[in-house]
Amino acid sequence: PPLVLVASPCLAHPAIAATPTAATEGAAVLKTEMALRDLWVEHVFWIRSYVLATHAGDAAQSKVAEAEVVANAKALASTIRPFYGQSASDVLFNLLAGHWAAVRDYSTAVVSHSKPGQDKAKQDITANAHEIARFLSGANPHLPEEAVFGLFAAHGAHHVAQSNQVAAKDFRGEALTWHAMRKHMLTISDSIAGALAKQFPEKF
Repeated sequence: PPLVLVASPCLAHPAIAATPTAATEGAAVLKTEMALRDLWVEHVFWIRSYVLATHAGDAAQSKVAEAEVVANAKALASTIRPFYGQSASDVLFNLLAGHWAAVRDYSTAVVSHSKPGQDKAKQDITANAHEIARFLSGANPHLPEEAVFGLFAAHGAHHVAQSNQVAAKDFRGEALTWHAMRKHMLTISDSIAGALAKQFPEKF
């Protein structure tokens, strides 16, 4: 059956918040919303695992974490297939892969103390955020491009801060960044879910 999503208005980005409907109280809808949140939180969990392993020089753990990041990207991309089809799902996967590659390159550059590498990776993270925003806003009129870019630009900044804090052994600061990242994933997932509910009310 098609994936059913609904937003939590208190967490959604103000520019793309969904209007609550009676469907938001349905147990099945709530279960699906929680599943989508789970996927986006897993995204930051596995990247955090990769960053910690890389900075610790643990190649085995890094390899496992990277595989999980890719698997998670595939799962995230599959969530839009019931709405936009396989081709759109493939595009989203490639965009998420680009996001991951840029974040991974930043972490690598921090470990190797390469300032040019860090600068290039940050440029790639920002460019990718623009690409994701264009794609999502082009698919859904309830996802304004600038609002979506703001969400993903902030998300990229969290990844950058996390790598820097781990490198500096500022683990208290990194813990605070982690909490912010996790909450921000709820904002992203709920904003996308709310926009889908508006665009495809017959699926909810």
